[in-house]
Amino acid sequence: MQALARLGDKVDGLRLELDDLFKAGPVTRDIVSSLGAGYRGLDWTYTHGNLFQAIQMEKHMIGLLLMVIVAVAAFNIVSTLVMVVTDKHADIAILRTIGATPRSIMGIFVVQGLAIGIIGIVLGVVAGIALALSVSDIIAWFQSVTGIQFLDPNVYFISYLPSRLEWDDVWVIVSSAFVLTFISTLYPAWRAARIQPAEVLRYE
Repeated sequence: MQALARLGDKVDGLRLELDDLFKAGPVTRDIVSSLGAGYRGLDWTYTHGNLFQAIQMEKHMIGLLLMVIVAVAAFNIVSTLVMVVTDKHADIAILRTIGATPRSIMGIFVVQGLAIGIIGIVLGVVAGIALALSVSDIIAWFQSVTGIQFLDPNVYFISYLPSRLEWDDVWVIVSSAFVLTFISTLYPAWRAARIQPAEVLRYE
């Protein structure tokens, strides 16, 4: 090809294979910048842009689904606390008669709701991080046991399921879950703070 193109000892391109496919972009930019003007470089995110965009869209959709799941969990906290407030009308009324203020009653139920949410967030983060770090090994083990190939190399560009833990995403999920948990505690706590002792204890 050098003879046909009359290049002599020169080459018109160089292809590199990296051990970490996620470093293709930075490595390509570093090489092109070090060579100077007149050179250009492409990595797999450009040559297979459609696949990359599809993966990005799937990531956004999965994030939206996760937020819906967290919202459903927050609604469960609301319903649980509302039932607790309903069952504890007499106890709340007794606390009010011995000097508890509406603010303190509201604080009790906010703390209870936050405790439920924080326990769930901690368990979810631990399980999610463990799964994210080992999902490739789990899928490989499942494929070897069942004989099912999830990613056929004849169809896809990769034959395994890559996974990388993004701490920024973890913090966004944790903070969003905490905020939704806090918001979900406000209505039941407000209902508990509005309980009138005289109305509740009249029939006790």
